[in-house]
Amino acid sequence: MALPATPAVAVDAIVEGEEGIVLVKRGGEPFSGMWALPGGFVRVGESVEEAVEREGYEETGLKFRLKRLHGIYSQPGRDPRGHVISLCFVGEGAGRPRGGDDARAARFFPVHELMGLDLAFDHKRILRDYLEAGDVL
Repeated sequence: MALPATPAVAVDAIVEGEEGIVLVKRGGEPFSGMWALPGGFVRVGESVEEAVEREGYEETGLKFRLKRLHGIYSQPGRDPRGHVISLCFVGEGAGRPRGGDDARAARFFPVHELMGLDLAFDHKRILRDYLEAGDVL
């Protein structure tokens, strides 16, 4: 996908559940086969809140109940496809996650395992910020 000359807007979801945080295994490039936060691009005419709920559901099968904005990540090199600004939200998801849309798989990871994983994009930084904020599960 070619991105426009201006930054693209994306959303990422930190989906909390009883068993930890949901990550998805990416099915497409970039970072095919790597674990990542559920997320994707905001569609024209869609709010960022609608986008994160849609992406969370499409990629995990879980209804995403939005709790709060976690942070904004805008470093120009964070996505190899181009300059992408991502708004990351924290929310809750109940049930068993399943991969869908462009996610090959989805599952909960215990919080204590997150920093030991090799994650796509800058998602390790996002999760580190989340864990350091102290408002975890």
